[in-house]
Amino acid sequence: MTTPQIEAFLEMMAVERDASPHTIAAYARDLADAEAGLGAGGLMCADEAGLERWYASLSSRGLSAATAARRRSAVRQFYRFCLGEGWRGDDPSRRLDAPKQGRTLPKTLSTEEVSRLLTACARRDGASGLRLVALVELAYASGLRVSELLALRLEAVQRDPSFLILRGKGGKERLAPLNESARGAVKAWLVARNAARPESAPDSPWLFPSTASSGHLTPRRFAQMLDRAAIDAGIDPARVSPHVLRHAFATHLLEGGADLRVVQTFLGHADIATTQIYTHVATDRLNQIVANHHPLARDE
Repeated sequence: MTTPQIEAFLEMMAVERDASPHTIAAYARDLADAEAGLGAGGLMCADEAGLERWYASLSSRGLSAATAARRRSAVRQFYRFCLGEGWRGDDPSRRLDAPKQGRTLPKTLSTEEVSRLLTACARRDGASGLRLVALVELAYASGLRVSELLALRLEAVQRDPSFLILRGKGGKERLAPLNESARGAVKAWLVARNAARPESAPDSPWLFPSTASSGHLTPRRFAQMLDRAAIDAGIDPARVSPHVLRHAFATHLLEGGADLRVVQTFLGHADIATTQIYTHVATDRLNQIVANHHPLARDE
């Protein structure tokens, strides 16, 4: 059960720091885990030893270093908030060391694999195929986060724009590019979308409407659709997800010679260090191409 102090912290994150609902939900889960793992008194009564035992238990439970780091960050921010509010006079989380994390490169797809995936999507009959092609084309052409993609409003594409105007994390606006292929896929989907709507029914404001409580297609449903398309394309579905399409967008731009700052802007990254990981992916892939295809790199 969420304590009043945790509720106040989450409210502060939402109101004062403009954290997204996704971020708020992640903080709530992380603090709930700590609250349950610390036993009687929870976070408000924990001492340094108890907090260190809980933190050490994360790895023994099989949680990744990235998850442990996120939970450490949530707990530390919570205690800083408590200090500011005068609810505690100390910070028992100050001795928690960040877990060591190896460099995990993002999963991506080759341009040939993206082409096969789109071909598999296009093989589907009717409006469902046109919708899936539009989804994949938009994700790959613009590097949208899945939440941004599925929450696109109809008005955003009705005038066939070359760029989408998005409001991303922290309420910051950015431009996301649309190529001719993506724009053509959207046009085809709009025709099918309009034809499928009964004349007497009010139109949905969403580009990809559904019967879900949100009114638009859910990330889970989109991921399921991608899984089937990946299998049809002969690609391991574990390698394909909405976020992998965003990775492919960034990686292929850099492989094509795009400036890192431009890619940072398109992805909506506040820190260019977040974008730089794609340079490692692009370099690794280019080195592999040279090793496989350059005549002097081949074994005799």
